[in-house]
Amino acid sequence: MSTRPRAGAALLPVLALIVNALVWGTSWWPFRAMRDQGLHPLWATALIYIAVSAAIVLLRPRALATLMRTPVLWVLVLAAGTTNAAFNWGVVIGDVVRVVLLFYLMPLWSVLLARGLLDERLTRIAVLRIALAMAGAAVILWPGGGNLADSVVVHWLPDLLGLVGGFSFALNNVMLRREAHRPEAARALAMFIGGAVVATALAASLTAAGSIGPPPPAGIGWIAIALVMAALFAASNLALQYGAARLPAHITAVVMLTEVVFASASALALGAGTATAALALGGALVFAAALLAAFEP
Repeated sequence: MSTRPRAGAALLPVLALIVNALVWGTSWWPFRAMRDQGLHPLWATALIYIAVSAAIVLLRPRALATLMRTPVLWVLVLAAGTTNAAFNWGVVIGDVVRVVLLFYLMPLWSVLLARGLLDERLTRIAVLRIALAMAGAAVILWPGGGNLADSVVVHWLPDLLGLVGGFSFALNNVMLRREAHRPEAARALAMFIGGAVVATALAASLTAAGSIGPPPPAGIGWIAIALVMAALFAASNLALQYGAARLPAHITAVVMLTEVVFASASALALGAGTATAALALGGALVFAAALLAAFEP
């Protein structure tokens, strides 16, 4: 009788993390649906995160005051905002599987950032993680058929967005660890405001330069998708906080890797990604580096 409550207590947090991974792993599809209705992913990200930020401020007004008087949390604003803008943009314009795998090079960046910001020493396992991640990145980025020029032209922006998103996500996670003593609501607000501020700034700049179009006239289609995504992102954030607070860190990290599975499976099933031997090998190396990060003490 003593084992059943423990199993049940562990099951709910795991399910919560899987829900979070499912939302993020399949978020490329609604963002592409909004793109098809004329709403660029940067504008979509901005509108969604403005809505969620406003809801948090209304429900937790003290969180905004804490954020405004805590300058270090604005590093989290920048990191989280860059993560969301880069990821959402990348999976809309590029091969979803490729972008997600490059995004999950974050264990490589986490090692380097933790060394600089948290003064963590480089262990042998950490060095192995770096080697695996770099090898995986090299295999993924190497042009098929040796045609480097064509590969650069086709993939440079999605690949760059995947890499930048993964780096900023690693910085986001390191800053969350560093500022773990701050109120939870303030940290959550910092991440959502970051998504709103960075995406809005990028979208406005690119629109002014003529690189992307402005938001289309209000339409029931894209507005409905945006509202649903705002609710899903808010719920997934709560699910992440619930699960991560009740499970060991290495279990959380392993379960979160299911995002790669959800993203890859959905993209391949719906024709938004390709499966090649090189991508599979590179993905396996990246996945191995992430698993080592999860199980390292």
